[in-house]
Amino acid sequence: MGLTKTEIFTEEQNRIADLAKAFAHPARVAILQLLVARKACVCGDLVDELELAQATVSQHLKELKRIGIIQGEINPPRVCYCINPPVWEEARQAFGSVLESFESVTCCN
Repeated sequence: MGLTKTEIFTEEQNRIADLAKAFAHPARVAILQLLVARKACVCGDLVDELELAQATVSQHLKELKRIGIIQGEINPPRVCYCINPPVWEEARQAFGSVLESFESVTCCN
C-alpha cells in the first residue's frame, strides 16, 4: 500500500498545516477573533454573535478543538470554549518561523 500524502512530510510540516486549518475558513477566524476579544471563556452565545446556524458553529468548534487551538468544557446544557494558550503560542511561533524565513528578492517582475 502506498504512502498517504502526509507521510512524505515532516511532523513539523504536518503540524503547521494542521494549525493553518484553524485559520482556513472565515467562520473559524471569526470564532477565534471572538474568543480572543473576550479574553475569557465564552459559554453558549456564539451562534447569536456570529449569525450562523448552530450546526455550522458546532462543526467549526469541533475542528478547532481537534486542532487544539481552543479548549472546551461540555456540561449539558452548557458548553464553554476559550483559546488554548499553549497551542495559540505554538501557532504564533510556527507561522512566524515560516513567514520570517523569507528574504525579499527581486524576481518575477
